[in-house]
Amino acid sequence: MHTVKVIAAGFALLGVLLLIAPRLNTGGRHPIVFAMKLFIPLWFAVSVINLIVGITRAGYSFLQEAPILLVVFGVPALVASLIWWRFGRNVS
Repeated sequence: MHTVKVIAAGFALLGVLLLIAPRLNTGGRHPIVFAMKLFIPLWFAVSVINLIVGITRAGYSFLQEAPILLVVFGVPALVASLIWWRFGRNVS
């Protein structure tokens, strides 16, 4: 259940960045592409923090937590990558 909540938090962060994307100063780049470039490393950092918490507080080993990291990071990052691809290919 915790994994689903963390993935949902990733989608919430993605949604917030998509909502504020038009207001971001992107230096001439498409604001949604800029937001996705911002989201992916930010979400990776949050996912690694989740891994560290799982190891230090929940008592799991790295080998137990590593596949969860892939899912927690991968699902929202895949959606962000698809959005990036969709909006990035129309930019000249």
